Amino acid sequence: MVRRVLSLTSGRIAVVILVLIALLAVCGPWLAPQDPLATSDNALASASGAHWLGTDHLGRDVFSRLLDGSRISVLGSLEVALTALVVGAVPGILSVYSGRVFEWLTLRLADTLVALPFMLFAIAVIALLGNGITQAMLVTGVLVSPLFYRVSRAATLAVARSPYVEAAIVSGASVGWVVRRHVWVKVLPPIAVALAQTIGVGFVIVSSLTFLGIGVQPPAPTWGGLLATDLGYLSHQPWAPVAPALLIMVTVWACNLLADAIRDVSGEAGRALAGRRGARTGPSAPVTVGGSR
Repeated sequence: MVRRVLSLTSGRIAVVILVLIALLAVCGPWLAPQDPLATSDNALASASGAHWLGTDHLGRDVFSRLLDGSRISVLGSLEVALTALVVGAVPGILSVYSGRVFEWLTLRLADTLVALPFMLFAIAVIALLGNGITQAMLVTGVLVSPLFYRVSRAATLAVARSPYVEAAIVSGASVGWVVRRHVWVKVLPPIAVALAQTIGVGFVIVSSLTFLGIGVQPPAPTWGGLLATDLGYLSHQPWAPVAPALLIMVTVWACNLLADAIRDVSGEAGRALAGRRGARTGPSAPVTVGGSR
């Protein structure tokens, strides 16, 4: 699947952007030219050689804060996506094979989670457990998990009716063996699409919470927090929100672009597309002249 995704232009663009964002999360705090928490008297300064994106209302270097805040934004979005994957995909697959009681319970639980407004619920949990990004993202991941539950369940139901799966069960194969050998390979592509989309949703959730000042204790920098701070001083720096807003938009766009690329190369249509691309780039057929080779 990875090769087929990289064979598409959209897939390569998405992967390059997301790799750069991941590098910012890993190396951003060390690449920051100045201390992101250090204040100075040079408040609301314009961009210069010393401050590439200027300074905020406390004289802190905006570029350094943008690099340092990338780690929290990326880790928060991954926490949302991975929590939703584990909580949703595993019960979704098992609901097809674990009996009607387990199926009914998981379906009702998924319906209940869908009905809950995850943003308000995350705020309520933070109010109870304390202002921390980890608990907020874990709770949000659980509330987003019905997406993975429904995707994995639908894909498993389609595979469960296949003759080779029924033959394996009749032959005495265990549920775990059937899932590992036959089901997981077929369920992986739609789950990968949902995972890429959920990472983008995670960026929006993290940015929204930190924009409201929830989940991260100040003065720790985040993309959403920088955006909120910049909006308060538009009369002095009307261009200031561009950098954090652009980072959020480009990251979410790349996640959706990757999800579209995975969807395009999955299944029979994707294999046919890869085959056509391989045929166009492969060795050319012998040229015939006058009906002879």
